[in-house]
Amino acid sequence: MADDPRVHPTQAVILAGGQGTRLRPYTDDRPKPMIEIPGTGTPIIGFQLSWLAHEGVTDVVVSCGHLAEVLQAWLESAELPVVGEEPGAGPLRVTTVVEKEPLGRGGGLRFAARALPRTGEPWYATNGDIWTRFPLRDMAAFHAERAAVATLALARPRLPWGAVRTDGFGHVVDFIESPPTTYEVNAGVYVCGPEFTELLPERGDHERTTFPHLARDGRLAGYPLPQGAYWRAIDTAKDLSEAARELATSTK
Repeated sequence: MADDPRVHPTQAVILAGGQGTRLRPYTDDRPKPMIEIPGTGTPIIGFQLSWLAHEGVTDVVVSCGHLAEVLQAWLESAELPVVGEEPGAGPLRVTTVVEKEPLGRGGGLRFAARALPRTGEPWYATNGDIWTRFPLRDMAAFHAERAAVATLALARPRLPWGAVRTDGFGHVVDFIESPPTTYEVNAGVYVCGPEFTELLPERGDHERTTFPHLARDGRLAGYPLPQGAYWRAIDTAKDLSEAARELATSTK
């Protein structure tokens, strides 16, 4: 029995228009989502599309900006993943929209969401520099149970430094290598109700406009990533090397 699209979205937006300045020189000739994780031969967006298709998404709109033509050329030549696991399922349908000028993350999200094929249904969204894998259907059910306008995934990233634990007398009692933070952060993956699109700004950042307003009204939910779920934002060259190391460790 097919999932109810009113609960489990079958469409998604990927934000892929950023400049990726902190990842130069990797982003001198390609947009950030087109950067390959060392040792995989696959760009970040390739992992994202595979994940979305596995979760039952049939249609994806990619919001492009910086070096959009590189991403579009890859999409035209790539073998797109098959949706779901049912016999006879077709490949994921991917379209692109190009920002003629930078709209900001919120503006880019609104611009792309207006190109989704089913405006009356919910949708997923993810930042183009996120590499993660967890059950999106569970997050969508969480979103529906809370009747939220939007739900954001929450992660606890590890600190890039070692931590020191002391006792009540100021003595150092332990060293902890890269512990997880005590705070949850926006993981850059969303479930969005159909009404969310028109609440986004035409320009600017939804995290400073739309999200605070929804939070004050009790219409924004936060879904903690499941225990053991992999999540990493690829912002710097160090993130690339760490992701490659973690992938190599997980496949041994």
